[in-house]
Amino acid sequence: MSIESDLKRDGIEVVEKLDTLKVNSIARNVAIKLCNTFSDFNLNQNELFTKLSRLDMYKANMPEGMAEANYFYKNSSIYFNSHIQDEDLEEFAIHECIHYLQEVKDKKNYLIRMGLCDYTEFKIYGLGLNEAAVQLMASRANDIPLEFVKYFGINFETISPSYYPLECCLVNQMSYLIGENILFESTLNSNDNFKIKFSEATSVKTFLAIQNAIDDILEREEEIIKLNNKIVNIDDRNKKVDGILQKIDELKTEITLTFMRTQNLIISSYFDNAFIKISNLEEIEKYRRKLYSFKDYLGATDGYTFFNDYYVNKMEQLEAKYNAIENGEFETSLAIIPKKENKLITILKAIKKLLFKSEREIAYKKD
Repeated sequence: MSIESDLKRDGIEVVEKLDTLKVNSIARNVAIKLCNTFSDFNLNQNELFTKLSRLDMYKANMPEGMAEANYFYKNSSIYFNSHIQDEDLEEFAIHECIHYLQEVKDKKNYLIRMGLCDYTEFKIYGLGLNEAAVQLMASRANDIPLEFVKYFGINFETISPSYYPLECCLVNQMSYLIGENILFESTLNSNDNFKIKFSEATSVKTFLAIQNAIDDILEREEEIIKLNNKIVNIDDRNKKVDGILQKIDELKTEITLTFMRTQNLIISSYFDNAFIKISNLEEIEKYRRKLYSFKDYLGATDGYTFFNDYYVNKMEQLEAKYNAIENGEFETSLAIIPKKENKLITILKAIKKLLFKSEREIAYKKD
């Protein structure tokens, strides 16, 4: 299938090609941002600029609901929505430039991998995971501030309020647990380091379940966009429109349920496994702090109690393990924390009574 056919199928109509000067300007600024933001990855600014400047870039008319920019690997080109102002092109280019840098092709020029996404003969795996990871990288590079948002009844804080927000929220939770650097390194270099690390902390089965759930959320969101576009093309309200609206509501409910189930799986799978590995008092305190801080990454619906219930339960288990370690009921690999630090047991009991009335949850109630 030709590039023209691909574009037409996706509803993309080319308006104009960006001139070399504009492309070079975008490539230079994107290279600077990526190198400055991800300095640990040994990126070479000149090499990056040279590679990005080879991209063809176009302005095009695009269907409602489609991403503001799209990278096409078949012709190494980026297509920007025609309504984007020239001074804003760079912001949207970063996401697509990362896609260009992460692509892996076979000898026949077929795409076989893009970051955390695998392209097999029959199905694509990890598309949602990769899109979210790339968007988090782009948001970091663009220095997007945290913002409270609400999607499908889910309240959360994100640096990606407009693009893949639910997917980004879940991937950000995984990143918090495993490490942002390893997530971004795997995303940029298209390797399995993040998958391996997360699977070691939970299980391969858990990682695949989360990956598939994020893909499902992305697919349902795209289906909602298509259905909304259908409604726009119908002149008057009729039974067909009512049926489409009902389907959209069903998809929204499915998205919410999938998100919450996946979030709960991330919490329980990681912290259940980490709890088993605790062998000394220092690890108890690290575990408590990490679990407590997870509240800042949560998505919450009205009446959501899983995390609070889980936290209280784990505090009770930590108290029992603390007593066992202090009484020498099993060996520790590190020295026991001195007695002056034994206020931890009092802290654990007090924390169990907290209601987590943080500023974030107060903001949720205001919604």
